[in-house]
Formats: sequence, structure tokens, C-alpha cells
Amino acid sequence: MKEMLETIIKTIVDSPDKVKIDIAETENTNIYELHVAEGEVGMVIGKQGKNISAIRTLLSAATAKAGGKRSLLEIIE
Repeated sequence: MKEMLETIIKTIVDSPDKVKIDIAETENTNIYELHVAEGEVGMVIGKQGKNISAIRTLLSAATAKAGGKRSLLEIIE
């Protein structure tokens, strides 16, 4: 999942080398914490949140197909 998220997000931002994803695991949930370069959070979020919504939908679908824990994506500034 982490690789999938990195691939998607690196195509959106201008500084793909600064994309970093950390994973925080709890008993039932994997929380993916996204770090991007300063000023590029808006690119990831997109107009009216459409980009981040689509990315979260893809993450949910991939997690459901894999039969794993619930997954969440958070943007850390």
C-alpha cells in the first residue's frame, strides 16, 4: 500500500523526492502519514479536496481487496 501511495502522490507534486510516508499501526488500523514539501499540500488536496478524496478511495479499495486492516491517510504539515 505504501508503494502505491508514493507512486500516486509523486506524480502529483513538483518535488517527488520530498514525499515521505510513515506508517503508524494500531490493532485494527494502519495510518499512513504523508509528508510533502512545504507549499505542496494544496496539490495533494486538490480543488475542493477531490485529489485527496480519490487517493483515499483507492487506498480503501486496495485495503478491502487485500483483506487487511482498515487504512487511513493523513497529511502531516
